[in-house]
Amino acid sequence: MKSYSATHVGRKRNINQDSIFASDKPVGNLPNLYIVADGMGGHNAGDFASRYAVNTVREFIAGSRERNPIKLINEAIQLANKGIIREASEHREMFGMGTTIVVTTIIEQYAYTANVGDSRLYLLDDKLCQITKDHSLVEEMVRMGEITEEEAKVHPDRHIITRAVGAADEVAVDFFDYQVPPDATILMCSDGLSNMVPDEEIQRILAMPSDLSTKTSDLIDEANENGGKDNIAVILVKPDVDEV
Repeated sequence: MKSYSATHVGRKRNINQDSIFASDKPVGNLPNLYIVADGMGGHNAGDFASRYAVNTVREFIAGSRERNPIKLINEAIQLANKGIIREASEHREMFGMGTTIVVTTIIEQYAYTANVGDSRLYLLDDKLCQITKDHSLVEEMVRMGEITEEEAKVHPDRHIITRAVGAADEVAVDFFDYQVPPDATILMCSDGLSNMVPDEEIQRILAMPSDLSTKTSDLIDEANENGGKDNIAVILVKPDVDEV
């Protein structure tokens, strides 16, 4: 695997509550590991929650003997969930904090992805496809047929999520496994990107004949040009053709 990752505070926020981790090398029994988390809460609480979740997931996976990627990632997220709840109960200023999370590992030609909240994973092959499904109020409205996908993109409540790490004693984690073609690109991001840059523009940037670092910068720049209303987190991953 080869990857590039970056975060940006955006143009409207003073604190970056997005956290990322990207390793093209093994972490514990996983051959690679990529994490995006978008925290929420009061001053510094969201920043703490996202960093805590990323660090807990990474450290648990690094030390576990479990080899099943889905079971391993789920246990790691459940541990992070319990830890965030405990920290919030012990520190009044952190009450109500939580974080989204999306975690991915690629084993041979298959990717295994977990998500909670509205941070996303996209796969670009011939076209851009959103693999994860948002745990958000507007997504629920789309599923129930109350609004269209186009209406959801501009709905005033699109920032309200229905599931987060640290929000309940047990967190329900969605899992996706799918084949990654040799020429595909994986994009993981917080809603600071997906809410500010249309899918068509994301696809255009990812399809450019430039390296991953340039594409990452272009995505972040585009989000900021469109208002930069939130923190922005981006991880781009491509299979190593020589490895495949």
